[in-house]
Amino acid sequence: MRLKFIAITVCFLTAFSLKAQVTEQTELFKSIMRKDSLLFQVGFNSCDIGQFEHILMADFEFFHDKGGIQDKAEFLNALRNGLCKSPEQYQSTRVLSKNTTKIYPLYANENLYGAIQTGVHHFFETINDKEQRFASSADFTHLWILENADWKLKRSLSYNHTNERAETPIDLYRPSKLKNWLREHKIPILGLGIINNGELEEIKVIGDLNKKKKAPLNTIFNVASLTKPITAYIALMLASANKLDLDEPVYHYWVDPDLKDDKRHRLLTTRHILSHQTGFPNWRDKTLKFQFTPGTAYQYSGEGFEYLRMVLESKFKKPLDQLATELIFEPLGMVDTRFIWDDTMHEQRLAPGIAQNGEVYETHKRTNANAADDLLTTVEEYGTFLTAVLNGYGLSQELVEEMQSNQVQSQKGKHFGLGFERYDFKDGNFAMSHGGADKGVQTIFFIFPKTKQGILIFTNVDDGYKIYEDLLIQYLGSYGREILEIETGKK
Repeated sequence: MRLKFIAITVCFLTAFSLKAQVTEQTELFKSIMRKDSLLFQVGFNSCDIGQFEHILMADFEFFHDKGGIQDKAEFLNALRNGLCKSPEQYQSTRVLSKNTTKIYPLYANENLYGAIQTGVHHFFETINDKEQRFASSADFTHLWILENADWKLKRSLSYNHTNERAETPIDLYRPSKLKNWLREHKIPILGLGIINNGELEEIKVIGDLNKKKKAPLNTIFNVASLTKPITAYIALMLASANKLDLDEPVYHYWVDPDLKDDKRHRLLTTRHILSHQTGFPNWRDKTLKFQFTPGTAYQYSGEGFEYLRMVLESKFKKPLDQLATELIFEPLGMVDTRFIWDDTMHEQRLAPGIAQNGEVYETHKRTNANAADDLLTTVEEYGTFLTAVLNGYGLSQELVEEMQSNQVQSQKGKHFGLGFERYDFKDGNFAMSHGGADKGVQTIFFIFPKTKQGILIFTNVDDGYKIYEDLLIQYLGSYGREILEIETGKK
């Protein structure tokens, strides 16, 4: 009976492949990919057996072209006593091959009851904390079933295994100077994402969570002010949907009690906030005060983004984290990204904040969203957000152009657009950027809308910025050197 299932699956694929494949924009595709991310990024890559137990159906079966057939109990036992027995000595990482996933819906009497997922995935392995290297590639077929309105995995087939690179998959840890740079600059953990052709092409996470555990590919980082571009993009998506006017005074929805007697609050708009022209300091000293009239000068302000949070929450009657989940996190499959610390947080994957002297900072477990700070995310998920920004996800062309345009001069000849700082280069190209800094946090990204490339850097130490120069030059070449010239004033 088990072997008969393989033949049945082949028949399913033959019947549906020509007419029933759904596109990446459909809710079905997004739902299955969210489950795929939970199963592998959270479950397999971190040896979180609980994720498998939750997602696998009671009668789950696994078919492997070299390992035979396993039921759910046998499959989970093999993980516990095999790949996940000694993660400090051996770690296997699964990476889904880009653009190979296909989803086919299954109907009975016009009611959706299941879906078939096919694709190619690659496996990398680390033994005794040595370089993580390519191990094998394989085709896979998954049968997903709707059980009580939730997608569960009923059958998994893994076949056509090969250790030859037919398509040169992502090389997560190819030999380079990276580890030497980490030792030189005393960086505990580095997260690195490389974007090419508008896609997140390469992900690296190097370092150790602690003395016994290597940092996994889906390590969770606090990214400090890299929170602001997420908040900004929420506002831009709402504006693109004609639900928010960037130039409408925000006092219609919220007035901070500290400003009620200052008439300048009636001038403040969302555009001023996104381009840091609010007149607010970065953070208030007991009370919030204008330091200049909104719209007349530039001054970087976290308070401005917190003000925007209050405006959005008042206008849309939803907390910021709910707006983010509905507009960005769920559609993009960002299951590990959050504003607040909740019961679903995987603390065992969190990169601890490290002081310059090596001491570990106490983890701040935020229970209320801050629109400007303390976002928790992974390299892959924030990189996915950046590729969405590059491709104008959820925005009209008009809003894309406004987001990228020079709204106000900031510092060192740069400008701020809407939510992003802009670097203009000598050859006419430009980059959109944002940095983040906090106790035990140094993060930054650069994305290039014209050439669809970018770099994302996460570190978990006070002076993690020391590695920026090496990385920018290695991955961005002449643009990296020009960025350094702009920042240092040396040409």
